[in-house]
Amino acid sequence: MSNTVDEDMHAQVRDVGTFGVASPEPVTARAAVKQMVDAGLLDELMARVGDGGLTLTGQGGFLPEMIRAVLERGLQAELTDHLGYEKGDPAGRGSPNSRNGTTPKTLATEVGSVPLDVPRDRAGSFEPRLVPKGQRRIGGGLDDMIISLYAGGMTVRDIQHHLARTLGTELSHETISNITDAVLEEVKAWQTRPLEEIYPIIYLDALVVKVRDGHQVRNKAAHIGVGVDLDGIKHVLGIWVQSTEGAKFWAGVCAELRNRGVRDVLIVCCDGLTGFPEAIEATWPQATVQTCTVHLIRAAMRFVSYNDRKAVAAALRPIYTAPTVEAAEFELLAFADSRWGKKYPAAVATWQNAWERFIPFLAFPPAVRRIIYTTNSIESLNYQFRKIIKNRGHFPNDDAVVKLLWLAVQDIEDKRARERAKQKDRPRTQRNAPGRLVEGAGVYGWKAALGALALAYPDRLAPYLA
Repeated sequence: MSNTVDEDMHAQVRDVGTFGVASPEPVTARAAVKQMVDAGLLDELMARVGDGGLTLTGQGGFLPEMIRAVLERGLQAELTDHLGYEKGDPAGRGSPNSRNGTTPKTLATEVGSVPLDVPRDRAGSFEPRLVPKGQRRIGGGLDDMIISLYAGGMTVRDIQHHLARTLGTELSHETISNITDAVLEEVKAWQTRPLEEIYPIIYLDALVVKVRDGHQVRNKAAHIGVGVDLDGIKHVLGIWVQSTEGAKFWAGVCAELRNRGVRDVLIVCCDGLTGFPEAIEATWPQATVQTCTVHLIRAAMRFVSYNDRKAVAAALRPIYTAPTVEAAEFELLAFADSRWGKKYPAAVATWQNAWERFIPFLAFPPAVRRIIYTTNSIESLNYQFRKIIKNRGHFPNDDAVVKLLWLAVQDIEDKRARERAKQKDRPRTQRNAPGRLVEGAGVYGWKAALGALALAYPDRLAPYLA
């Protein structure tokens, strides 16, 4: 588009009061665009876009140039207000301060890089408010876009290349890192927020991540804790990267939860974590630590050939569906003496070694068993996490792990919420949007489970159910 067309369009924009430059009344963005359409300002523009002779975004695009024109006009108006006279006005002669040319500056936006000529004054006292000194990005859209891309699993370098390719915006590695690091305070506030006084059930599971430690990269376990409150609603309680082994680490985690207000926990479901049962019992002496039955089955299946797994799984089923501990012991002995037990003694040993942490499960009725049978509520979240981190070689530190996983939780739930919002006007039978993944999700069959827990733990639950 020629300079003449640009100037004519800008003039007409001012005439119709767009962007509030000449209009005495504030104009909404939608109304401003409608005024431009009604005035025919966009017809030639869209024709040129359709012919491929003009781009809307990126370097040399119409939108960056329009933003530039508006910002530069606004900056000149600010300087005029600061000096007290218009450019070329004889009233400014002899003034102790005057215009002193411009300084080039490039702003990053979600529609591309915008080069600006920022006006200066001779006294150096002009402080622009529209684009403050030191500001290199405008609008929260670009920052939100970067954080969303990061939460989706893209590395800083990937984001850098993506913005350059799609928007023509050049941002340094440090700038993108600083944008994503801006959420660290929010993550810290979330990780230290007050919790409920009691969680009937807490699930704990982990995924392995690679983290740089000095001059080498180590595998570390990132543990995710999910608590079920008295209303049967799940909440992500925290994310902890295991920096030390065993009891010391878990003692710190339990102390943190206690300090955040958790006075009691009825049942903790986990996967045979070293030192964890002892830490739980030291913090909440009456809590029951339950080994995840699904994890126990998987651990036994490590020693079973692929062709035999279906048959062995069927043979193990009577153990964890037994009505009592005595019946389960009988079924375990029967499995050990069976063809499969003799063929795979290591699978038998797996159950025997975990027996004391498995049998609490058998004391509960089916309504509770269904809920504490597995940590799948976290595993579904971990599955989403693995999809996000699979493209990463390693994390620079533990904080980067927590930051990404926290952002991923927010991003996953936000996307699902948007899908549900799109379908809210449809009949219930036609809605197929996914529900909440973990945070805020309800536990199926919770009323029956809570009733069973109230009978099993009357003294501990009664004060909170009154």
